[in-house]
Amino acid sequence: MRLELGNILIKDVQFGSETKVDNGVLYVNKEELIAEVSNDEHIASVEVELARPGESIRITPVKDVIEPRVKVEGNGGLFPGVVSKVDTVGSGKTNVLKGSAVVTTGKVVAFQEGIIDMTGPGADYTPFSQLNNVVLIIEPVEGLDQHAHEKALRKAGLKASVYLGEAGRDVEPDEVEVYETQPLLKGVEQYPDLPKVAYVQMLQSQGLMHDTYVYGVDAKQVLPTLISPTEVMDGAIISGNCVSACDKNTTYHHQNNPVVKDMFAKHGEEFNFVGMIITNENVYLADKERSSNWTSQLAEFIGLDGAIISQEGFGNPDTDLIMNCKKIEGKGIKTVIVTDEYAGRDGASQSLADAHESANAVVTGGNANELIKLPKLDKVIGYLDPVDTIAGGFDGSLAEDGTITVELQAITGATNELGFNKLTARGY
Repeated sequence: MRLELGNILIKDVQFGSETKVDNGVLYVNKEELIAEVSNDEHIASVEVELARPGESIRITPVKDVIEPRVKVEGNGGLFPGVVSKVDTVGSGKTNVLKGSAVVTTGKVVAFQEGIIDMTGPGADYTPFSQLNNVVLIIEPVEGLDQHAHEKALRKAGLKASVYLGEAGRDVEPDEVEVYETQPLLKGVEQYPDLPKVAYVQMLQSQGLMHDTYVYGVDAKQVLPTLISPTEVMDGAIISGNCVSACDKNTTYHHQNNPVVKDMFAKHGEEFNFVGMIITNENVYLADKERSSNWTSQLAEFIGLDGAIISQEGFGNPDTDLIMNCKKIEGKGIKTVIVTDEYAGRDGASQSLADAHESANAVVTGGNANELIKLPKLDKVIGYLDPVDTIAGGFDGSLAEDGTITVELQAITGATNELGFNKLTARGY
């Protein structure tokens, strides 16, 4: 599968009479955008705000972040199985409004949602402070249950991304990135002398507002399977969860998975990137055993020499991570795991809820329990009320002077377990 991503570099976002891209500026017709996402019986109202890098703006509680894109050539459409019909993506040409994003906020859906600061110390911990953000403030109808509330926000954000992405359909990209995967047997033949390596991505799927969707299917309903990396880059996987903000994979993270991009960069040089396995994270032990068994069998079936395994979330998913690592290593396949840590505010506690001697090659996204003090900013998009109750916050997090003291856990993307952040740690 050959995918061309045409990056249209967005340097600013402004409201205008027409939604378009002109000289690096994304102009947004506010009324049209609101009309596009408001046709849902579960939504009472929608407001749109803009948040640019460096502005004294705080966005909270953040539900999802999505990159606006448009499919200009090839099979499928944006977010198949959810917004577009179910068709295989991952090939053809997709234009990307690089440097912009849709952010969804409003009344808190579940307590594990986060904060994006566009300036100040908090901005250093989230990659989304560097984007030109179109923020949807979505109010649900009264009495709506959490699952319907989450779904309404999720679909509204995706529809807004599709609407904005259309502005780039006829724009010449500033740069084009090309990614290609061969059928397995041809791919192995291409670099026979290099070690065969795959990426195993664990998808959050524990229910309780912890869901990820693959071609529109809740990942908890699927068995581990092979997928082309370009499918993931082209919108086959979307976020639908409310896990802790620091290590939550938003839809933007899936669209721009840095593990996939880095493995493509090393393909044919240091190793043969033969493909990708997706697996889920489960609640019950029998389900964990089943999925980790299938994952290790697939790794053996395609003849791997090595695998990189990333997880999403912490605590219960640590068991899935270690099971996958232990069983894949048991097949004679070397592994590297990518995670983050909950080591206490002093960093002295056990970092993961599970461990095994085979997990001896680890990349960490940092300690989510570290405390940070955020200054009062001039403008809040959304609501400050949930700050004391979101994961990483506590009674008294929001001070009378407007400052906020929270764990990094509360900052969207701060310790992301795909490495989409600035933090790490080194062991000796």
